[in-house]
Amino acid sequence: MAITYNPQTKQFHLRADKTSYIMRLFHSGYLAHVYWGKAVRDCQAARGFPRLNRAFSANPFPSDRTFSLDTLPQEYPAYGNSDFRAPAYQVQLENGSTVTDLRYKTHHIYKGKPRLNGLPATYVEHEYEAETLEIVLEDGLIGLRVTLQYTVYEKWNVITRAARFENNGNERLKLLRALSMSIDFPDADYDWIHLPGAWARERWVERCPLLTGVQAAESRRGASSHQQNPFIALVRKNTDEHQGEVYGFSLVYSGHFLAQIEVDQFQTARVSMGINPFDFTWLLEPGESFQTPEVVMVYSDQGLNGMSQTYHELYRTRLARGTFRDRVRPILINNWEATYFHFNEEKLVNIAKTAAELGIELFVLDDGWFGERDDDRRSLGDWVVNRRKLPHGLDGLAKQVNELGLQFGLWIEPEMVSPNSELYRKHPDWVLHVPNRPRSEGRNQLVLDYSRQDVCDYIIETISNVLASAPIAYVKWDMNRHMTEIGSAALPPERQRETAHRYILGLYRVMDEITSRFPYILFESCSGGGGRFDPGILYYMPQTWTSDNTDAISRLKIQYGTSLVYPISAMGAHVSAVPNHQVKRMTPLKTRGHVAMSGNFGYELDITKLTEKEKETIKEQVAFYKDVRHLVQFGTFYRLLSPFAGNEAAWMFVSADRSEALVAYFRVLAEANAPLSYLRLKGLDPNQDYEVEGLGVYGGDELMYAGVALPYRLGDFISMMWRLKAVQR
Repeated sequence: MAITYNPQTKQFHLRADKTSYIMRLFHSGYLAHVYWGKAVRDCQAARGFPRLNRAFSANPFPSDRTFSLDTLPQEYPAYGNSDFRAPAYQVQLENGSTVTDLRYKTHHIYKGKPRLNGLPATYVEHEYEAETLEIVLEDGLIGLRVTLQYTVYEKWNVITRAARFENNGNERLKLLRALSMSIDFPDADYDWIHLPGAWARERWVERCPLLTGVQAAESRRGASSHQQNPFIALVRKNTDEHQGEVYGFSLVYSGHFLAQIEVDQFQTARVSMGINPFDFTWLLEPGESFQTPEVVMVYSDQGLNGMSQTYHELYRTRLARGTFRDRVRPILINNWEATYFHFNEEKLVNIAKTAAELGIELFVLDDGWFGERDDDRRSLGDWVVNRRKLPHGLDGLAKQVNELGLQFGLWIEPEMVSPNSELYRKHPDWVLHVPNRPRSEGRNQLVLDYSRQDVCDYIIETISNVLASAPIAYVKWDMNRHMTEIGSAALPPERQRETAHRYILGLYRVMDEITSRFPYILFESCSGGGGRFDPGILYYMPQTWTSDNTDAISRLKIQYGTSLVYPISAMGAHVSAVPNHQVKRMTPLKTRGHVAMSGNFGYELDITKLTEKEKETIKEQVAFYKDVRHLVQFGTFYRLLSPFAGNEAAWMFVSADRSEALVAYFRVLAEANAPLSYLRLKGLDPNQDYEVEGLGVYGGDELMYAGVALPYRLGDFISMMWRLKAVQR
């Protein structure tokens, strides 16, 4: 790992593990992109920029018609002074113009990685783990400085990027666009991958060829959303899971985002990512600054699995934080699909008793425990225990659960308020709204205005009081609607379009304060399931409820797609009742268990109503998962068969020393007189023998290169799970 600058060639070379990222200062201080990919010793004459007089490419220097910003591969481009492609930023001056011209001013190289003010980001535990380069660009006419921030990690093929704007001039500047990064690829011979979806169908994998023009993934919902995820990748045409080049881009942010690829007339591809400029402005007074979120860029020449494994390890160990980052996660039972709002203390204790008998470790009380919350039409914001349902309060219920040998967890939704609530009646101006316009509702609720410090202060203290009132070991933090009428009663007119970003900054402050006050609580984020499964939230909460859809077959695609970026330790996965409550499908308890055991394992059904045989199966599942969860949560993950490509899915987990592994295989529908099939494993030691539980002893080379024969079984929704352990013959 090293960052070097050659003053003779004016070239920056960033080396991260086995990758190189190279930039060069060009023609009066413009910062040009030279190369990103597999590590090279240098990149000089072989990667020059041909000087051509391109028709209709404007020239900022009329004496040199071979130079245009429209053809120069740039690191942080502007619009208006000869580049016609999408810019990385745009600034409006007091005179109404939007033309700027950033040129190189200076740079700094230092060990370690700085924090980003008010924003989550990847981090280092020791300064030798990374090096950082800051390149200062300046528009001297207006006093605008933009510092491009690059960090390279020693251990991973990772480069992070962000930008900081500073107004060092005398006039007010308005940011209209402030993306975190932009990069120009010299060709467009790629496919692009993104993760679209919907509620209960999150993060499906979609791969498309790049086309001339603009293609994008974005959110305008105030959250990263179920509909899109702040991640895209460029892959070569021949790239698959295990071979080929991949360039991954992941934004550490939880609000409106834009991930865009523009293919221009010369078949070059510009990738840009950051806060969505739609409905965004930010006023910079003289002396003020603005920090963009971080983009984590990963290069792999080992296919999509190689990219994913880098994201998994980085996000698990250098994005997630706190007490539970490196701890195995407890097996839980959540009462939501067992009771919904209709429960009392006796019913909850009976569920907990049965859970204790089955070996489950954590009981979670979901929605309905506060105010007059008998349905979703009331009481959000009134965080006072409903004594009619819980006569002994949270503390009394938690102690009964603890006496059974289980920990106690709680559901909250601190970002929302019901119009039918004491909080809203007292503070109707505390919600996002626009004067004289109706206030749209979602799930019968409004969004609290986290751009306001007083609202954030109130929530921090109120939720802290709840969490301090009982022995709470786990919190599920939910958020069940997206933003409309995005305005704040606390902001002046010229700052109204700052509201959505200020909300996210407020959210991060609230999460940071509360999780810091209660470091012994395991926090799991949720947004109608997977509607805010993003790296920004992962910084504060080490796991996320992957989807409200608990159907095992639906979860094959949801969990497979999620694994492209996010570590398995971040995925909550539960066994629920059949017919499934979301899709009404009937699947075997065994299959439901195998899918859920491929994440942070739990149950979400009324276990008091199960047969003795079903309870015995659950007891066995719980015992098995306790024995393998270190592999699932912290092992190296390999995708083997894609549910998007056919009727099967498979994946596996391998320990760091390759001495043990866990393999999961799923077949959706039965096929009459089907052919025999073999599953090729990954990540094993080819020189080591492994005992495959229930199948025999095989060489690691045989299991990977020849494959293991799949037992011939009839029926729909079939699953198998094998544990492998290294043995000496």
